[in-house]
Amino acid sequence: MADPQIRDTLPENAYRELKEGETYVPMIPPNATAPEITTRSIVFGIIMNILFAMAATYLALKVGQGIETAIPISILAVGLSGFLLKMGMRRSTIIENINVLAISTTSGMVAGGTVFTMPAIYLLKLDEHLNLSDGMIFLHICLVPFLGAIFGVIFLVPFRRYFVKEMHGKLPFPEGTATNEILVTGQSGGSNAFILIYSFVVAAFYTVCTTALRLWPDEFTTGKLHISWKEKAQAATDAVTGAGATVAEAVEKTASAHAFSGAFWTNLTDKTKAIFSMGTGAEFLGLGFIIGIRYASIIMAGSFLSFFVIVPLLAPIGLEALQSINPMIKDTAAGSIFNNIPKNIGIGCIFTAGLLSILKMGKVITTALKEALGSLFQKSAGPALDDRTDQDISYPVLGLLGIFATVAVALYFRFFVLNGMESATFLTVVSVLLALTVSFIFITVSAWAIATISVTPISGMTVTTIIVTAVALMAAGLPKGPSGQLAVLLVGGVVASSLSVAGTLVTEFKLGYWAGASPRRIEWSCILSCLLASVVVTGTIMLLAGTMGFDPEVDPKALQAPQANLMKSALDSFLGTGEVPWLPYGVGVVVALLLELVGISPLAFGLGMYLPMALNAPILVGALVASAVKKGRADENTKKARGNRGIIIASGFIAGAAIIGVILNGLRSLPFTEAILDAVDIQSRMINGGSDPESLGQMFNWFGMIAFLGLCGFIFWDSRRAKADAGGPDIHM
Repeated sequence: MADPQIRDTLPENAYRELKEGETYVPMIPPNATAPEITTRSIVFGIIMNILFAMAATYLALKVGQGIETAIPISILAVGLSGFLLKMGMRRSTIIENINVLAISTTSGMVAGGTVFTMPAIYLLKLDEHLNLSDGMIFLHICLVPFLGAIFGVIFLVPFRRYFVKEMHGKLPFPEGTATNEILVTGQSGGSNAFILIYSFVVAAFYTVCTTALRLWPDEFTTGKLHISWKEKAQAATDAVTGAGATVAEAVEKTASAHAFSGAFWTNLTDKTKAIFSMGTGAEFLGLGFIIGIRYASIIMAGSFLSFFVIVPLLAPIGLEALQSINPMIKDTAAGSIFNNIPKNIGIGCIFTAGLLSILKMGKVITTALKEALGSLFQKSAGPALDDRTDQDISYPVLGLLGIFATVAVALYFRFFVLNGMESATFLTVVSVLLALTVSFIFITVSAWAIATISVTPISGMTVTTIIVTAVALMAAGLPKGPSGQLAVLLVGGVVASSLSVAGTLVTEFKLGYWAGASPRRIEWSCILSCLLASVVVTGTIMLLAGTMGFDPEVDPKALQAPQANLMKSALDSFLGTGEVPWLPYGVGVVVALLLELVGISPLAFGLGMYLPMALNAPILVGALVASAVKKGRADENTKKARGNRGIIIASGFIAGAAIIGVILNGLRSLPFTEAILDAVDIQSRMINGGSDPESLGQMFNWFGMIAFLGLCGFIFWDSRRAKADAGGPDIHM
């Protein structure tokens, strides 16, 4: 029989500030007991951890945006609960499902911190320069996020009460609120899980058509719309009759039908060098739908500035003038200009956004630190420490964990990374102090950002860490070259992982506070499952490095790995053979300050300037579709229901496309399947075997746009089918 004290709904004061003398009693009160860590929660959590670790890694490497794993996993957990109930078994408790999240969402935590830094090992060719075996690469990539995760937990625990209890009702926790509402209101059935599953299937089929069968390309670009009809007609006629006045007239007549399109696209691509590109993957659409119009618009504005303003303005000035801006530029092609100037302006903007985040959070850091230090000196007999719903890992145990992680990092740096260098011990001490200090300072920034807007500026803070660490270690005697680059990269990896873990963990703490889960169990589940996620993420990165690669300049089909390429650019400038592009960096600083003055996120804008337009454009389209879904004369409950259904479909699109992408690349790594995948590549077979490859390429280019618009139509139509009585919680973030 259920404990009568356990509630099925949230208390009235769950989301508002508490009045003086008022206390919050969770759904499962401290003196009540309910299943929390069970076999079903552990097994299901591990399965979700593995699947979403692969999906989150692939997506972040391809798009540069992480996947918010909590919402889709919550929907699936609730669906499993409903299914078990129909089978005559016990329904999962809400704190049981929170334990599922504590185990499984580490996939997104670890992936978010790892893919921002570790792929730069391949981009900088450190594996070749330092003769790193696959085993050593696995150690580097796996150990760094796991140790960073431990620091993330250790440093956040003292701030837990401040963020989830002292600031109750004052911080909105957008993603946490959305997840909490799913867990609370969705336990009566599994209909939302069914929507997630069939949208997963749709995205999986669409991705197979795009990536395996290649019925359409994964990117539409106006660069392929440039067809020199006049030259083709001239060549064909000359081959038969030879040149002459009559022939010239025939050529002009033949080309006239295509004069507008040919001249228009030629001017844009060859003269103006303004090229529009848009990815056609289902994951882009899903991300844009969830991100929303505001953030997507700012990112796209950054892209427009890079591709439609800066590149066209700089294209005519010549190579010598361009080299005065950045000596590393080699030619005047649009891609070269973007990679060496607007992209570096974006880096400067992102770097400044990271510094501004610290400055703006100064008061928050100070206040939270006071609360944390106060909790350290609470008497062990205090009532809070006897409360199951308010118990953390004890501070002595946290201290031992901290010592273990610190010693492990120090030994790892001293004997694996810095071994053989002059003053290796001194450099190790400086590296460890930098990693610990920066992680501790930035963790409160990350947690506050997640608690307020569900977006944490990990990119900005990590590139800030990379640059500061490079300068500090060079001053301490770190030599330039591959060994120095690896050392700085690994410090950045530890920091990025700790920030990523802290940002997600603070949400889980809040979920536990609302429901009545034990923080200590959440903390241990997070630490232990981070090891599993680190292994899966590492394996996925190494698999994708061998099949696709991460450098689009070397292979156009490579994954973009935007943040890792950003880290590579910074490291190459400060510790490699390149020169620091101070002018573009400086312009980026000014751009960030101007954006801050007018209230626009410099991080989002800087990312837009840095990332290729092909990644940003479809995200904006997805955001526009999300906005259109909630338009019309319908009542607010119906609009909310439509938005909720769209979020679920979008989550399925993201998961389906990402997981199928990993599976297809895994198959391609096998020698006996690569030939099969090449044989079913319809696009390549038709273009290479056709008499007019250029025209066929243009036709397939349009197929990609049409297919993507068809997918947009599907999510719009399906979302608009939602009824008001199915509205449920508003899970927009």
